Amino acid sequence: MLRIDFLQHWFALSDPATEAALYDTPAMRCFAQIDLGQEPVPDATTRCQCRHLLEENNLGVALFDAVAVYLEENGMKVSKGTIVDATIINAPTATKNKSNTRDPDRHQTKQGKQWYFGMKAHIGVDSKTKLIHSVVATPAHVHDSQVLGGLLHGEETRLWGDSALINQIYLKH
Repeated sequence: MLRIDFLQHWFALSDPATEAALYDTPAMRCFAQIDLGQEPVPDATTRCQCRHLLEENNLGVALFDAVAVYLEENGMKVSKGTIVDATIINAPTATKNKSNTRDPDRHQTKQGKQWYFGMKAHIGVDSKTKLIHSVVATPAHVHDSQVLGGLLHGEETRLWGDSALINQIYLKH
């Protein structure tokens, strides 16, 4: 649970966002030493109770400070990076233009078991400040990995994304 606390603190995640990130991001699960074949990710309520326990006993700040000192003494730091994700911008599927065709800038895609038609906003977010530094709009079927270069600011030492993005990056290299 302590490793999860560090992830939550370093990435400024809420309890529900921490739970979702652990299910979605293999690197975070690896750091937290969670094997989904053996155990589930602790749910948001459990995370909240653990965090409150640390706060009530004034342990949180002391632990985070001690780890920061340890990392610095060993030449490590929590480095800056970019978090990459996308959101679908749904559009009507009707063909209303003069040529009776769909807009070529829109396309269909499947997310889970649901089909969508429209565009996708691919977003690059600074992992420390949580400020958006880049957005690329594409037809909905374009994968994050295809526009990754346009989502990075160039000074990353780390890259975070959902499991689909990370798997695409591994497959290309």
